[in-house]
Amino acid sequence: MADPIPAYIARAVPRPRESRAPWYINTAPTYAGVFLWIGFYQSIAQGTLSRASLSVCIAALALAACLSFGLYYYAPAMLGMKTGLPLYVVGSSTFGARGGYLLPGLLMGALQVGWYSVSTDLATSFLLKGLGLNSERGSVPFAIAAVAWAYAMAWFGAMGLRYVARVALIVNVIPLLMIVIVFLNTSRGYTAYVPPESHPWEAFLLLIQIVTGFFATAGAAGADFGMENRHEKDVRLGGVVGIVLAILFAGGLTLIAMAGAHATHPELASYNFDGLIGIIGGPLSRAIFILYAIASIPGACFCSFIIGNSFATMLPGIPRTTSTMAGVTVSIVLAVTGVASHLVPFFQIIGASFGPICGAMLADYLISGRKWAGPRQGINAAGYCAWAVGFIVGILPFLPIPDMWKHAAQPSAVYSAIAGFVVYWAVAKSLPYGQQRA
Repeated sequence: MADPIPAYIARAVPRPRESRAPWYINTAPTYAGVFLWIGFYQSIAQGTLSRASLSVCIAALALAACLSFGLYYYAPAMLGMKTGLPLYVVGSSTFGARGGYLLPGLLMGALQVGWYSVSTDLATSFLLKGLGLNSERGSVPFAIAAVAWAYAMAWFGAMGLRYVARVALIVNVIPLLMIVIVFLNTSRGYTAYVPPESHPWEAFLLLIQIVTGFFATAGAAGADFGMENRHEKDVRLGGVVGIVLAILFAGGLTLIAMAGAHATHPELASYNFDGLIGIIGGPLSRAIFILYAIASIPGACFCSFIIGNSFATMLPGIPRTTSTMAGVTVSIVLAVTGVASHLVPFFQIIGASFGPICGAMLADYLISGRKWAGPRQGINAAGYCAWAVGFIVGILPFLPIPDMWKHAAQPSAVYSAIAGFVVYWAVAKSLPYGQQRA
């Protein structure tokens, strides 16, 4: 006897094609906003530009941009466009109707808690620096500001999302202008930059890991963006402009500016973006810090909305406000204690968690003839095996293994996605249960 279709699938209504819009209205600017957020390029030069030349890092950035488009974004976006359905629903083909509760359902909500902590950490730190106050994690000013910021953004995300969405495109102009201003003030002399260490291959792979790990959840969310697209051309152009070109713009300008700053300011020790803002100095520097904090408002509101949407959809017995505030509280703890400030390890965890989801969805998409196979009964063994193996591959750098193997495991986000693809393909082809529809 077939399992009953879960409510989150039965209640899903496809987005009508007549209500969709061109790629330059939705997909491209929304994804570009993801990469213009300071969280993407704050630490992109750390451990990369310090160990390799600028040309090596730019080459790695370009490859990472192409991988983000093809390995993570394209299949979910095409599924969203062809069905008009969100990630939670189209994912029920890859992971099963019951399996979809956890993957990608609750996992997306849990990882958004982590993203919200990063957003809170960066916005609080930048705001305090702009105001000339103590921005050290764990300090009283930081704790007070983080609590106030996080709960306020959560409230706006729940109550005023329609208004936040209207100004999001305008607010995206702020980080775009800020990154250009920082570039113009710090990039002089970049051609003379020489990295203090020489480990180009390790730096090349780490930069790919940083970019793809950062993008993993946003890539899977391509299904939600794709359902707003009219046709395949929208999916392609929205991804090329909003992902590939945006990565090259934000990441490339940051790397060039960082190279110039270190070439002309040998006393500069930091490879984080806030170090570039700091060397500008004066009122302009403080204004940039404050404007970056303001620019993070739409992203924080959307993130809190996704937390509530994920938990409310998959755990309908818990009030939406309760689950959202519980997640936000965890985010505050992570921010105040300084855990959220370690961006590169966080990106590795994100890549390990969602890389195999994207790889499995790509395999499912191809096996099913480039269309949605529909929800599969129960838990799809192929999807869960793919995720389990991919996750283990993705966390190898954190395991107690020899350093030689840890270095070989990078870029773990890419390897985890490839592992998810290969395992899903193998299991789905060998187990008939993996092909049963609900």
